[in-house]
Amino acid sequence: MEARPPVLVIAVVVALCGVSLCGVAAAGNVTAAQLFPTSSYDSYHGAPVTYNVKNYGAKGNGAADDTKALMAAWKVACAAAGTVTLQVPPGTYYMGPTQFHGPCQASSLTFLLQGTLKAATDLSRFGNDWIEFGWVKGLIVAGQNGATIDGQGASSWPFNKCPVRKDCKVLPTSVLFVNNENTVVKDIASVNSKFFHFALLQNKNTKMLNLRINAPGNSPNTDGIHIERCTGVVIADTKISTGDDCISIGQGNDNVDIQRVNCGPGHGMSVGSLGRYVGEGDVTRVYVKDMNFDGTMNGLRIKTWENSPTKSLAAHMVFENMVMKDVENPVIIDQKYCPYYNCEHKYVSGVTIKNITFKNIKGTSSLPVAVMLRCGVPCQGVVLQDFDIKYKGAGGTSSKCENAKAKYVGYMYPKPCP
Repeated sequence: MEARPPVLVIAVVVALCGVSLCGVAAAGNVTAAQLFPTSSYDSYHGAPVTYNVKNYGAKGNGAADDTKALMAAWKVACAAAGTVTLQVPPGTYYMGPTQFHGPCQASSLTFLLQGTLKAATDLSRFGNDWIEFGWVKGLIVAGQNGATIDGQGASSWPFNKCPVRKDCKVLPTSVLFVNNENTVVKDIASVNSKFFHFALLQNKNTKMLNLRINAPGNSPNTDGIHIERCTGVVIADTKISTGDDCISIGQGNDNVDIQRVNCGPGHGMSVGSLGRYVGEGDVTRVYVKDMNFDGTMNGLRIKTWENSPTKSLAAHMVFENMVMKDVENPVIIDQKYCPYYNCEHKYVSGVTIKNITFKNIKGTSSLPVAVMLRCGVPCQGVVLQDFDIKYKGAGGTSSKCENAKAKYVGYMYPKPCP
């Protein structure tokens, strides 16, 4: 992940209209169930209720534009109290930019996807994202029956200049979660995003479980999950194959837990890039366990820019039980990160790296240097424990270090830096 879109915050106010029923009821023997549709009646009485998007005009035939129908169904579900489900039944729903915004009345609101959401391909219709869930508490986005979010990115990738230009136009992220609390996303596939697959921005307590994320290895900036300014993120039991980072942890995050994720192809798992913009927040308490990397450019990477306009901290991180298979750079700290041809090297990175542990890292490297610790100001409290990374080719693996104050524990192959 390199380019980061600016956040467009849209306030949505849903007006609820009250209807007087006294006069109607007095006119005859009319029951409440007859006065309300079933879903409205149940919601009125606090029972679990389901709204089907096809009752609000969605066709699900892959050709008709279902954007307005899904937003209309969401508006009704969002206004209902209690335990609410918005059902998207089997079918293919062709959609342009879609906003599912709160705040909502429901104590729990489930967006149940049983079919495929298919993105429009006309880039002129989009801003920074395609599907946006925002300002909702107790949101569950769940899939059944092979539920898929298809970004149809292949036609857009040639227009992405972000890997080579700083002033590039950012393409739309498939699904953005912004300003939500207590969110669960589970059992869904995301394929061929135009830019990021999933982005988490300013959320509290988010779980991403059993996701299948896929795009070609040469698709630009198709990060699987990007996290920024969030607290309490869990990612588990997920398979990610993309053209960029499987998971990228951007600035301003605290308490991120990642377990049992398979990554590859792609650029690996990154903390960063950090230190590029004014006012970036610290990244703290990151715990990553039981990941597999297959044929990726990097395994575990912390990357920060030089010439940082403000100072920040990347600290208190543990990466343990990692398996590398033919990974170019299994473990790398890079405080001179810059993906462009012309890079300034005036000042060291303003990001302080401290208290980082890499433990039980095994497998094979496709390049001779398996461990690279390239720090600007000295990295503090870096621990490497129980490494066994062999070179795929002839000869052994090696370590390279610059301004790194590392401690080595247990068996170490490659050998530690002198």
